[in-house]
Amino acid sequence: MFTGNGAAVPTATMSFLEVAESSDFPIQNLPYGVFSTADNPNHRIGVAIGDQLLDLSVVKHLFTGPVLSSNQHVFTQPTLNSFMSLGRDAWREARAILQKLLSADEPALRDNKELRKKAFVSQDSATMHLPAEIGDYTDFYSSRQHATNVGVMFRGKDNALMPNWLHLPVGYHGRASSVIVSGTPVRRPMGQMKPDDTKPPVFGACKLLDFELEMGFFIGRGNKLGEPIPVSQAHEHIFGMVLMNDWSARDIQKWEYVPLGPFLGKSFGTTISPWVITMEALLPFVVANPVQDPKPLPYLCSDDPYTFDINLFVSIKGEEMAEKATICRSNFKNMYWTMKQQLAHHTVNGCNVRPGDLLASGTISGPSPESFGSMLELSWKGTKAIDLGSGHKRKFLQDGDEVILTGFCQGNGYRIGFGECAGKVLPAIQK
Repeated sequence: MFTGNGAAVPTATMSFLEVAESSDFPIQNLPYGVFSTADNPNHRIGVAIGDQLLDLSVVKHLFTGPVLSSNQHVFTQPTLNSFMSLGRDAWREARAILQKLLSADEPALRDNKELRKKAFVSQDSATMHLPAEIGDYTDFYSSRQHATNVGVMFRGKDNALMPNWLHLPVGYHGRASSVIVSGTPVRRPMGQMKPDDTKPPVFGACKLLDFELEMGFFIGRGNKLGEPIPVSQAHEHIFGMVLMNDWSARDIQKWEYVPLGPFLGKSFGTTISPWVITMEALLPFVVANPVQDPKPLPYLCSDDPYTFDINLFVSIKGEEMAEKATICRSNFKNMYWTMKQQLAHHTVNGCNVRPGDLLASGTISGPSPESFGSMLELSWKGTKAIDLGSGHKRKFLQDGDEVILTGFCQGNGYRIGFGECAGKVLPAIQK
């Protein structure tokens, strides 16, 4: 593994716990999440390892490094916010301690049966919660292929990208209160629509409900109001990543978004996966940044690679279907603007970000039709049906459909996985 400055960091490769090669959560991963159990409803921080999770509130006394020895209390909190606020030195120290504790040749936890019994919980018996208290949520629009596809549909090929798109990471501030954890159902929204341009708008249930394949990243250490985060330092503020489905009511959004952008068509629900994969775990999978032409303004220029090879998949399982059908295969490396550029742009005006703030990539679409990250693109604005197999087809989502996002980085004999980001569509409440 390598740090952002090229320094090598030792990585344990074998845990004393049995971990299947196909597991999303080997010792090279160690993502953080917040969970509760039937016998203990308190929300607490856990780390995934194989099919188990390690309760950090039970083993907090083992974090004796120079930063964490005086900050062990962060592992007794009901969210990750306090831990994330400590900064990159604390995150790296915690990872090193966890990899040592869980390694095959370390007896401290391996040979202490009483502590192991208290510290480990089967993931099957845990209920996962939002990993952080999310104060603010920002959604970017940073996939060139997605922006081009949507532009071609609505403005034509010659005007597909707006004039600003190649010069800055376009984004908008979303609704943090409706960010939900995987497994939480999503209700079809009600709103105004204008399906016939020759007639007045109508009110009713969304007819064109869609998913958006995205990834989000959590802010760790924030910045003071009025003090921008330079692009060269942005990685020091990025704690880790999650899968995200930013549900979209296309017909509501189309009518409302001019001139101020998305509102009711987006704010009814945004689903994220419960496990936060740290940037340290993802660094072995960094790839070259995309070539950007025209060259961005200096405050957005960074030579450090900060694009990641993350395989992404979207599946749908309707209530009438025996098996889920994978309809999208994409990759995070298809992004045009990097997370460092997004954060630098977000704060260049002096805007302050805080621990637990969530920033999203925008829909991730690749160059081939099967890599398009929304049904709007896959069905090309509803002009063709998406084949789910066994005679099942969709143009947009139906009530009862479950949308499942998965993703992983493939290493040599292991994978760094994200778990599932899933949600089922419930019927609208029509009153």
